[in-house]
Amino acid sequence: MSAIIILLIISLLVAGGFLIAFIISVKSGQFDDDITPSIRMLFDEKDPESNEKTI
Repeated sequence: MSAIIILLIISLLVAGGFLIAFIISVKSGQFDDDITPSIRMLFDEKDPESNEKTI
């Protein structure tokens, strides 16, 4: 029975750590831009040093 209590306390501490990490990442702006990564692959990146034209 004491093993269940210890495991419960450890799991709550781990879950709390993940919650704190999530809140910190949201406040720092980690999840602000959710549109650009999905459409970034649709745009061609041109090398400004290259004089070659893409077809």
